[in-house]
Amino acid sequence: MDEQRLARVRTNLASRGIRQALIVDPLSIWWLCGYHTEPYERFLGLLVGVEGEPTLFANQLFPDPGSCGAHVVSFSDTDDPVALVAERTDRSLPLGVDKELPARWLVPLMEAGAASSFVLASGAVDDARSIKDARERELMRAASATNDLAMAWLVDQVREGVTERQIADGLLGEYRRLGAEGHSFTPIVSFGDHAADPHHEPDDTPLARGDMVLFDVGCRRDWYCSDMTRTFFTAEPTEHQRAVYDAVRRANEAAEELVRPGVTFAQIDLAARCVIEDAGWGAAFTHRLGHQIGLVDHEPGDVSATHDEPVRPGQCFSIEPGIYLPGDMGVRIEDLVIVTDDGCEVLNSYPKGITVL
Repeated sequence: MDEQRLARVRTNLASRGIRQALIVDPLSIWWLCGYHTEPYERFLGLLVGVEGEPTLFANQLFPDPGSCGAHVVSFSDTDDPVALVAERTDRSLPLGVDKELPARWLVPLMEAGAASSFVLASGAVDDARSIKDARERELMRAASATNDLAMAWLVDQVREGVTERQIADGLLGEYRRLGAEGHSFTPIVSFGDHAADPHHEPDDTPLARGDMVLFDVGCRRDWYCSDMTRTFFTAEPTEHQRAVYDAVRRANEAAEELVRPGVTFAQIDLAARCVIEDAGWGAAFTHRLGHQIGLVDHEPGDVSATHDEPVRPGQCFSIEPGIYLPGDMGVRIEDLVIVTDDGCEVLNSYPKGITVL
């Protein structure tokens, strides 16, 4: 059990008036106690109180939890895990539940009277996971360094006639060659005006000379995720294309320049949005500026106009402004940043200047 992480979760629970919580997200359980398995339809849970030893509920078919630092309650497929949990909760108190807890377990727990009430407690864990410790920061740097190398490989694949799908399909092998386990999300490869769709899925469109090329890709390495977007040209850009690209690049850099403890997520979003609005394309920036990232590509706590909390050292999130002009072109430039004591560290080193391939 990572006692420092557990202490942060307990502090967060107490501040929310919650004395006990049931965590079922496998990654959160691994983050706390180092034990991981994918339960699929079977029950897996970690019962955490603001004091006392946590209890891990694990099916006997799962790998041995070993020295996970929790009291282990093992059970078989013929046992009722709901009854086992209900035996160990304080029925006189509310039970905090994980947003990942399926109804097939939550409803029986409610019917069993496992607690006086049930409240959503994921925020206590999400907030703790949001602050990356020194080891996690190193892992985030390593994942992004791998992604920088993969971007160089992607650029080398660009040639007339190659399809979006061919490049996307080849990326997994390159990630694994570079030491990553796999994708952190399905890669986005967009040619021409497909880049005007922020979440375009690669298809069999072949590259034609003069098409713009957008790569939005990320890998998972040693549990931690990367995410980066770059946009390229395959012919000398027009004045219009240059203007759009320059607005997005300046928006990206303005937001990164602003990041430091105490500045709110909304202010960071606004810094980028103002650059694009002043350039005349405000309506074409159709999404939030970014998202937090760590064990999964999109972690709770976005970089948007509605998120008024100040950023804190150790938080890691994307800065990814974009301009999308359907039928014409799309540009997005994305980096990951980690908040430091007096600013931020940009994790991506791949160049952001206009590049003609």
